[in-house]
Amino acid sequence: MDKVMRLASENGLVLFSKSSCCLCYAVKILFQEIRVTPTVHELDQDPEGREMESALSRLGYSPPVPAVFIGGKLVGSTNEVMSLHLSGGLIPLLKPNHSMLN
Repeated sequence: MDKVMRLASENGLVLFSKSSCCLCYAVKILFQEIRVTPTVHELDQDPEGREMESALSRLGYSPPVPAVFIGGKLVGSTNEVMSLHLSGGLIPLLKPNHSMLN
């Protein structure tokens, strides 16, 4: 859990993902469309990926990816991120944590 929280707080926008996950891909495309670049941690390509996946599961998400953190705080998975975007709440949440957003 410590590693997940440390990595999540190192950058303004962090995405825990798996390279083969279609929902993770959808979140990546959304961020690309709104021109933000998250720090992405691909759990299936990290030697400690299984431990991080377990830690994310303990935070209450099943499946544990994608997991999006903004400003070190867990925002959620695909449903939460897409809902925030559709309601107009994602970009204001990102602005203080992402210098590239206008």
